[in-house]
Amino acid sequence: MLSILRADFRIIFERDPAARNWLEVLFCYPGLQALLFHRLAHWLYSVGLPFIPRLISHLARFLTGIEIHPGATIGQSVFIDHGMGVVIGETAIVGDYALIYQGVTLGGTGKECGKRHPTVGENVVVGAGAKVLGNIQIGNNVRIGAGSVVLRDVPSDCTVVGVPGRIMYRSGVRVSPLEHNNLPDSEAQVIRALVDRIEALEEQIQTLQRNNSSEKTSVLVGCLATKEDELTHDTRWCNLKDKTIQEFLDGAGI
Repeated sequence: MLSILRADFRIIFERDPAARNWLEVLFCYPGLQALLFHRLAHWLYSVGLPFIPRLISHLARFLTGIEIHPGATIGQSVFIDHGMGVVIGETAIVGDYALIYQGVTLGGTGKECGKRHPTVGENVVVGAGAKVLGNIQIGNNVRIGAGSVVLRDVPSDCTVVGVPGRIMYRSGVRVSPLEHNNLPDSEAQVIRALVDRIEALEEQIQTLQRNNSSEKTSVLVGCLATKEDELTHDTRWCNLKDKTIQEFLDGAGI
Protein backbone atom coordinates (compact mmCIF):
# COMPACT_ATOMS: atom_id res chain seq x y z
CA MET A 1 0.00 0.00 0.00
CA LEU A 2 2.80 2.41 0.86
CA SER A 3 4.52 1.79 -2.49
CA ILE A 4 1.24 2.51 -4.32
CA LEU A 5 0.82 5.78 -2.46
CA ARG A 6 4.37 6.79 -3.34
CA ALA A 7 3.70 5.98 -7.00
CA ASP A 8 0.52 8.11 -6.93
CA PHE A 9 2.57 10.95 -5.49
CA ARG A 10 5.50 10.72 -7.94
CA ILE A 11 3.36 10.54 -11.08
CA ILE A 12 2.03 14.05 -10.42
CA PHE A 13 5.50 15.56 -10.87
CA GLU A 14 5.90 13.64 -14.14
CA ARG A 15 2.56 14.67 -15.62
CA ASP A 16 1.89 18.16 -14.27
CA PRO A 17 4.41 20.94 -15.03
CA ALA A 18 2.69 23.09 -12.40
CA ALA A 19 3.74 20.73 -9.58
CA ARG A 20 6.71 22.45 -7.91
CA ASN A 21 7.15 20.99 -4.43
CA TRP A 22 5.86 18.09 -2.32
CA LEU A 23 4.02 20.31 0.16
CA GLU A 24 1.96 21.93 -2.58
CA VAL A 25 1.12 18.58 -4.16
CA LEU A 26 0.13 17.00 -0.85
CA PHE A 27 -2.21 19.77 0.29
CA CYS A 28 -3.42 21.39 -2.95
CA TYR A 29 -4.06 18.50 -5.36
CA PRO A 30 -7.60 17.12 -4.87
CA GLY A 31 -6.89 14.21 -7.23
CA LEU A 32 -4.19 12.89 -4.91
CA GLN A 33 -6.32 13.49 -1.85
CA ALA A 34 -9.27 11.65 -3.40
CA LEU A 35 -7.04 8.67 -4.17
CA LEU A 36 -5.72 8.61 -0.60
CA PHE A 37 -9.27 8.48 0.73
CA HIS A 38 -10.21 5.85 -1.85
CA ARG A 39 -7.28 3.55 -1.02
CA LEU A 40 -8.48 3.43 2.59
CA ALA A 41 -12.16 3.09 1.68
CA HIS A 42 -11.45 0.36 -0.87
CA TRP A 43 -9.48 -1.69 1.66
CA LEU A 44 -12.29 -1.44 4.20
CA TYR A 45 -14.81 -2.29 1.47
CA SER A 46 -12.80 -5.37 0.41
CA VAL A 47 -12.83 -6.77 3.96
CA GLY A 48 -16.61 -6.41 4.08
CA LEU A 49 -16.95 -3.52 6.52
CA PRO A 50 -20.39 -1.90 6.03
CA PHE A 51 -21.23 1.82 5.87
CA ILE A 52 -17.78 3.20 6.79
CA PRO A 53 -16.30 2.89 3.27
CA ARG A 54 -19.26 4.76 1.76
CA LEU A 55 -19.00 7.43 4.43
CA ILE A 56 -15.30 7.93 3.65
CA SER A 57 -16.15 8.14 -0.06
CA HIS A 58 -18.86 10.72 0.68
CA LEU A 59 -16.50 12.83 2.79
CA ALA A 60 -13.88 12.68 0.04
CA ARG A 61 -16.46 13.86 -2.47
CA PHE A 62 -17.38 16.78 -0.19
CA LEU A 63 -13.72 17.80 0.22
CA THR A 64 -12.41 17.22 -3.31
CA GLY A 65 -15.38 17.21 -5.69
CA ILE A 66 -14.34 13.72 -6.85
CA GLU A 67 -16.67 10.77 -6.30
CA ILE A 68 -15.08 7.31 -6.34
CA HIS A 69 -17.14 4.38 -5.14
CA PRO A 70 -15.23 2.27 -2.60
CA GLY A 71 -15.77 -0.79 -4.79
CA ALA A 72 -13.88 0.69 -7.76
CA THR A 73 -10.45 -0.77 -8.47
CA ILE A 74 -7.81 1.89 -9.15
CA GLY A 75 -4.30 0.97 -10.29
CA GLN A 76 -1.10 2.64 -9.21
CA SER A 77 0.34 5.89 -10.59
CA VAL A 78 -3.12 7.13 -11.56
CA PHE A 79 -3.35 10.92 -11.84
CA ILE A 80 -6.70 12.72 -11.57
CA ASP A 81 -5.85 16.24 -12.77
CA HIS A 82 -7.97 18.99 -11.15
CA GLY A 83 -10.71 16.38 -10.85
CA MET A 84 -13.83 18.42 -10.06
CA GLY A 85 -16.88 16.44 -11.15
CA VAL A 86 -15.10 13.12 -11.73
CA VAL A 87 -17.35 10.12 -11.02
CA ILE A 88 -16.06 6.52 -10.96
CA GLY A 89 -18.62 3.76 -10.44
CA GLU A 90 -18.59 0.73 -8.16
CA THR A 91 -17.42 -1.92 -10.63
CA ALA A 92 -15.09 0.31 -12.64
CA ILE A 93 -11.49 -0.79 -13.08
CA VAL A 94 -8.78 1.77 -13.89
CA GLY A 95 -5.37 0.52 -14.97
CA ASP A 96 -1.94 1.81 -14.01
CA TYR A 97 -0.69 5.20 -15.21
CA ALA A 98 -4.14 6.41 -16.27
CA LEU A 99 -4.62 10.16 -16.63
CA ILE A 100 -8.12 11.45 -15.89
CA TYR A 101 -9.26 15.06 -16.25
CA GLN A 102 -12.09 16.99 -14.67
CA GLY A 103 -15.71 16.13 -15.42
CA VAL A 104 -14.99 12.53 -16.46
CA THR A 105 -17.58 9.84 -15.76
CA LEU A 106 -16.80 6.13 -15.69
CA GLY A 107 -20.38 5.05 -15.18
CA GLY A 108 -23.13 2.63 -16.08
CA THR A 109 -25.98 2.77 -18.57
CA GLY A 110 -28.86 1.51 -16.41
CA LYS A 111 -29.79 -0.60 -13.44
CA GLU A 112 -28.18 -3.84 -14.57
CA CYS A 113 -26.49 -5.96 -11.92
CA GLY A 114 -22.96 -7.30 -11.77
CA LYS A 115 -20.16 -5.69 -13.76
CA ARG A 116 -21.76 -2.54 -15.17
CA HIS A 117 -18.92 -0.02 -15.36
CA PRO A 118 -15.93 0.32 -17.72
CA THR A 119 -12.61 -1.44 -17.50
CA VAL A 120 -9.86 1.01 -18.45
CA GLY A 121 -6.43 -0.28 -19.45
CA GLU A 122 -2.98 1.07 -18.70
CA ASN A 123 -1.63 4.44 -19.90
CA VAL A 124 -5.10 5.64 -20.85
CA VAL A 125 -5.87 9.36 -21.11
CA VAL A 126 -9.49 10.42 -20.58
CA GLY A 127 -10.05 14.05 -21.59
CA ALA A 128 -12.10 16.62 -19.71
CA GLY A 129 -15.83 15.97 -19.68
CA ALA A 130 -15.60 12.57 -21.39
CA LYS A 131 -18.18 9.92 -20.52
CA VAL A 132 -17.27 6.24 -20.66
CA LEU A 133 -20.42 4.26 -19.95
CA GLY A 134 -21.32 0.62 -19.53
CA ASN A 135 -19.45 -2.64 -19.10
CA ILE A 136 -16.99 -1.97 -21.90
CA GLN A 137 -13.28 -2.59 -22.35
CA ILE A 138 -10.88 0.29 -23.02
CA GLY A 139 -7.51 -1.02 -24.20
CA ASN A 140 -4.04 0.11 -23.24
CA ASN A 141 -2.57 3.41 -24.50
CA VAL A 142 -5.97 4.74 -25.55
CA ARG A 143 -6.64 8.49 -25.70
CA ILE A 144 -10.25 9.65 -25.27
CA GLY A 145 -10.85 13.20 -26.43
CA ALA A 146 -12.51 15.85 -24.28
CA GLY A 147 -16.29 15.71 -24.35
CA SER A 148 -16.44 12.30 -26.03
CA VAL A 149 -19.11 9.74 -25.15
CA VAL A 150 -17.78 6.19 -25.39
CA LEU A 151 -20.33 3.37 -25.43
CA ARG A 152 -18.41 0.56 -27.15
CA ASP A 153 -15.20 -1.38 -26.62
CA VAL A 154 -12.04 0.39 -27.74
CA PRO A 155 -8.93 -1.59 -28.79
CA SER A 156 -5.47 -0.66 -27.61
CA ASP A 157 -3.28 2.05 -29.14
CA CYS A 158 -5.93 4.27 -30.70
CA THR A 159 -7.74 7.55 -30.16
CA VAL A 160 -11.48 8.10 -29.64
CA VAL A 161 -13.25 11.39 -30.32
CA GLY A 162 -16.81 12.63 -30.84
CA VAL A 163 -20.37 11.87 -29.76
CA PRO A 164 -20.82 8.97 -29.94
CA GLY A 165 -17.11 8.18 -29.78
CA ARG A 166 -15.43 7.24 -33.05
CA ILE A 167 -12.18 5.31 -33.14
CA MET A 168 -9.43 7.23 -34.94
CA TYR A 169 -6.36 5.02 -35.25
CA ARG A 170 -2.96 6.61 -34.71
CA SER A 171 -1.07 4.22 -37.05
CA GLY A 172 1.52 3.45 -34.42
CA VAL A 173 2.51 7.10 -33.90
CA ARG A 174 3.44 7.64 -30.27
CA VAL A 175 1.90 10.82 -28.85
CA SER A 176 2.56 12.41 -25.47
CA PRO A 177 -0.48 12.18 -23.16
CA LEU A 178 -0.32 15.95 -22.64
CA GLU A 179 -0.46 16.83 -26.37
CA HIS A 180 -4.21 17.39 -26.56
CA ASN A 181 -3.81 19.58 -29.64
CA ASN A 182 -2.93 16.44 -31.66
CA LEU A 183 -6.37 14.89 -31.34
CA PRO A 184 -7.98 14.27 -34.76
CA ASP A 185 -10.98 16.41 -35.69
CA SER A 186 -13.50 14.06 -37.31
CA GLU A 187 -16.13 16.82 -37.58
CA ALA A 188 -13.73 18.98 -39.60
CA GLN A 189 -12.97 16.02 -41.88
CA VAL A 190 -16.65 15.47 -42.65
CA ILE A 191 -17.26 19.17 -43.31
CA ARG A 192 -14.14 19.38 -45.51
CA ALA A 193 -15.31 16.41 -47.55
CA LEU A 194 -18.76 17.98 -48.03
CA VAL A 195 -17.25 21.33 -49.04
CA ASP A 196 -15.04 19.60 -51.59
CA ARG A 197 -18.10 17.81 -53.00
CA ILE A 198 -20.03 21.08 -53.31
CA GLU A 199 -17.13 22.78 -55.06
CA ALA A 200 -16.85 19.92 -57.56
CA LEU A 201 -20.59 20.08 -58.32
CA GLU A 202 -20.44 23.85 -58.80
CA GLU A 203 -17.62 23.45 -61.32
CA GLN A 204 -19.65 20.88 -63.25
CA ILE A 205 -22.69 23.16 -63.32
CA GLN A 206 -20.61 26.09 -64.57
CA THR A 207 -19.18 23.91 -67.33
CA LEU A 208 -22.67 22.85 -68.39
CA GLN A 209 -23.86 26.44 -68.45
CA ARG A 210 -20.96 27.53 -70.66
CA ASN A 211 -21.44 24.63 -73.08
CA ASN A 212 -25.17 25.22 -73.46
CA SER A 213 -25.32 29.02 -73.44
CA SER A 214 -26.00 29.19 -77.20
CA GLU A 215 -28.72 26.56 -77.31
CA LYS A 216 -32.45 27.16 -77.12
CA THR A 217 -34.21 27.16 -73.79
CA SER A 218 -35.98 23.89 -74.38
CA VAL A 219 -32.80 22.16 -75.41
CA LEU A 220 -31.01 23.67 -72.43
CA VAL A 221 -33.69 22.50 -70.02
CA GLY A 222 -33.59 18.98 -71.43
CA CYS A 223 -29.82 18.88 -71.33
CA LEU A 224 -29.68 20.16 -67.77
CA ALA A 225 -32.25 17.57 -66.71
CA THR A 226 -30.13 14.83 -68.24
CA LYS A 227 -26.96 16.18 -66.65
CA GLU A 228 -28.74 16.59 -63.33
CA ASP A 229 -29.60 12.89 -63.38
CA GLU A 230 -25.96 12.11 -64.14
CA LEU A 231 -24.77 14.38 -61.33
CA THR A 232 -27.22 12.78 -58.92
CA HIS A 233 -25.99 9.38 -59.94
CA ASP A 234 -22.34 10.44 -59.58
CA THR A 235 -22.98 12.07 -56.22
CA ARG A 236 -24.59 8.95 -54.84
CA TRP A 237 -21.72 6.88 -56.14
CA CYS A 238 -19.22 9.22 -54.47
CA ASN A 239 -21.14 9.14 -51.19
CA LEU A 240 -20.98 5.36 -51.15
CA LYS A 241 -17.26 5.45 -51.86
CA ASP A 242 -16.45 8.24 -49.41
CA LYS A 243 -15.70 6.42 -46.14
CA THR A 244 -15.78 9.50 -43.92
CA ILE A 245 -19.18 10.75 -45.10
CA GLN A 246 -20.69 7.28 -45.27
CA GLU A 247 -19.69 6.52 -41.67
CA PHE A 248 -21.21 9.82 -40.62
CA LEU A 249 -24.48 9.09 -42.46
CA ASP A 250 -24.58 5.63 -40.85
CA GLY A 251 -24.71 7.23 -37.41
CA ALA A 252 -21.06 6.98 -36.44
CA GLY A 253 -21.25 10.54 -35.13
CA ILE A 254 -18.87 13.46 -35.40
